[in-house]
Amino acid sequence: MPLRASKSAAVPEDRGMRILMAGVSGFLGTRLVDRLTADGHQVTRLVRRTPRSADERRWNPSAAQLDPAVVAEADAVVNLAGAGVGDKRWNDEYKKLIRSSRVDSTTTLAITIAGLPEADRPGVLLNSSAVGWYGNTGDRAVEEDAPAGEGFLADVCRVWEAATRPAEDAGVRVLRLRTGLPLHRDGGLLKPQLLPFRLGVGGKLGNGRQWLPWISMRDWLDAATFLLTRDELAGPVNLVGPAPVTNAEFTRELARQLHRPAIMPIPAPALKVVLGGFAHEALTSTRVLPAVLDRAGFRWTHPDLPGALHAALTE
Repeated sequence: MPLRASKSAAVPEDRGMRILMAGVSGFLGTRLVDRLTADGHQVTRLVRRTPRSADERRWNPSAAQLDPAVVAEADAVVNLAGAGVGDKRWNDEYKKLIRSSRVDSTTTLAITIAGLPEADRPGVLLNSSAVGWYGNTGDRAVEEDAPAGEGFLADVCRVWEAATRPAEDAGVRVLRLRTGLPLHRDGGLLKPQLLPFRLGVGGKLGNGRQWLPWISMRDWLDAATFLLTRDELAGPVNLVGPAPVTNAEFTRELARQLHRPAIMPIPAPALKVVLGGFAHEALTSTRVLPAVLDRAGFRWTHPDLPGALHAALTE
């Protein structure tokens, strides 16, 4: 179905957009709220608890509960909701939560959007996904047109992205943000590595040959805001830096910037003891390129790892 004229395209420049956002308390969500607010947009936060401020609205995605009037007020919807994949040791129960927290929130938003009268639908849905879509690509570089791979996270991403379909079928512009590994000292890939590296006991994971699709926090935020207003773009978008590196290369650069050695590799069996099921994903090689962003003329602030790591450690 062709995209209809975007509701967001008609927003007066002096007003900013009205953005409804889920996942506002997460690692990326808190920073994106700050960025959008600083840019002059009005952000309404979806929360599961009783609202505590005028910019919060309650919803219950596990029960598919969301007031359509809340969605009708928005020019754009951003959904970053989902349990953190690296927050806890994986077991069967936590794997179910990883899947349900993503699929339930996306399904609730997409169905609610589709159920609105056409004139009331937001112009765009930015919905989180992950480079886990591609599974293990080895040394093969992949772009957005690559099919889904195999494995738990690939399966999650497949149903997660499919849950946006009602909004897309209703003519809303949908972007599926296949995020890589954002770099920031307060979370994501970097935070758990800083202490061991600073103590001189950091090192590569496994054999270190697996590719890491990193992205600087600045570029992730810039890309998300860039996609909000580029009405010609839709579908999957890889939010990764343009120069992926192997885990061994990442390890060497991090050690160099921290002025510490990196001589204590963590063997795969030890990772499995510490991380459980997530160890497989930590050792997966995912060589992903940001083809859509590059073709659209997106300008990278940190196109290489040294600059991105320096920013992550100092800004």
